[in-house]
Amino acid sequence: MSRLFGTDGVRGLANVELTADLALHLAQAASQVLTQGRHADEVRAEGRKPRAVVARDPRISGEFLTAAVSAGLASSGIDVLDAGVLPTPATAFLVGDIQADFGVMISASHNKAADNGIKFFSLGGVKLPDEVEDRIEKALAGPRLMPTGAGVGRIRRFADAEDRYILHLLATLDVSLEGLHVVIDCANGAAAGISPRAFTDAGATVTVIGSDPDGLNINEGCGSTDLDLLRRTVLETGADLGIAHDGDADRCLAIDAQGNVIDGDHLMAIIAVSMKKRGLLTHDTLVATVMSNLGLELAMEANGITLVRTAVGDRYVLDAMESTGFVLGGEQSGHIIFRKFSTTGDGIMTGLHVAAEMARSGKTLAELATVMTALPQTLINVTNVNHAGLDTDQRVAELVAQLESELGDAGRILLRPSGTEPLVRVMVEAATQERADEVAHRIAELVTERLGL
Repeated sequence: MSRLFGTDGVRGLANVELTADLALHLAQAASQVLTQGRHADEVRAEGRKPRAVVARDPRISGEFLTAAVSAGLASSGIDVLDAGVLPTPATAFLVGDIQADFGVMISASHNKAADNGIKFFSLGGVKLPDEVEDRIEKALAGPRLMPTGAGVGRIRRFADAEDRYILHLLATLDVSLEGLHVVIDCANGAAAGISPRAFTDAGATVTVIGSDPDGLNINEGCGSTDLDLLRRTVLETGADLGIAHDGDADRCLAIDAQGNVIDGDHLMAIIAVSMKKRGLLTHDTLVATVMSNLGLELAMEANGITLVRTAVGDRYVLDAMESTGFVLGGEQSGHIIFRKFSTTGDGIMTGLHVAAEMARSGKTLAELATVMTALPQTLINVTNVNHAGLDTDQRVAELVAQLESELGDAGRILLRPSGTEPLVRVMVEAATQERADEVAHRIAELVTERLGL
């Protein structure tokens, strides 16, 4: 039986795979697991009920899923604070800010409108480790918490949720953004009510696109998954930069004044070098995943910064940061974590801090981005293969070892079996695009030959 939780919560086609019934029972199971421990015991000793913050992105199915989740929590004796439409990082922040017992975010992030997802944050606003998710999944088959009378939870509106989060964002800045013209693409998602206000309050001149969510247009022709509209708008308005969020605003990609894409690796490089110069980069270390370009590693080395790599997923980045005291980490996709201020990737905070470095240094985004040169990369998804046999196939291992030796320090090979599909991802970086293509196709052909179904 496949695992219910994926890389980032439970996700699927709303009302088919992710139903109201599943959402309700998942909330009930989470109520059992996430209200165990000293904090919950202290809350009950004070005569209060455990509290949960619930928020969503604006996709249409979020309305009935929020109702189902809130019903599951309240029926389990949890007081629910309904924060309405908010970014994922805002939900995480609010859990810690009001010392709630846990939080629930209903979003499918960058996916199309028909999908949705449910992710949980534990005490302090931290994403759950695998073992806690497994306990919630196991609790789905067990007895429910079924209080009666005064024991059931209440559902109330979290009235000042947006204001708390915006004040938090602004408090992380040490410079004004006055003089900068920023185009913000809100992806018709959760950033629409927050990001423009935050940039405006920080002093920037703001042009906003993708800010009319109707429940169905989230991530459609806009946002971090489709940068064409943002690029055109930056060029047409003569803006200094463009910021693109995804549906739940935990990502940030950028466009410079010339229309070039500045991805998460470049943004991390810019921020890391800035923080090191200002004495803010603990242990002079940046945390990134195995998918970050080798160019990032080389750029960090050139600037006296160590790059630590983790598995894919910002919660694994956070785990590495938590265990070592590192303060900056993220992913190529634009999930960037400022550990001093947040517990998860925060696209709005990232955009603000990139703009702040432009204001602080007086440099354009294009000039700042020259700190890193990305190596050419080829990614091939090899489908219909038995990925479980990847680790034990000697011929594949021998070919990879041979090609890695040939590439030397000027390239990198990564093979990743999918956790949900019968496919293997082959990623190759090399000094030229032709060499990356050649190596990737050689490996893909052998994987198909050896592991094909």
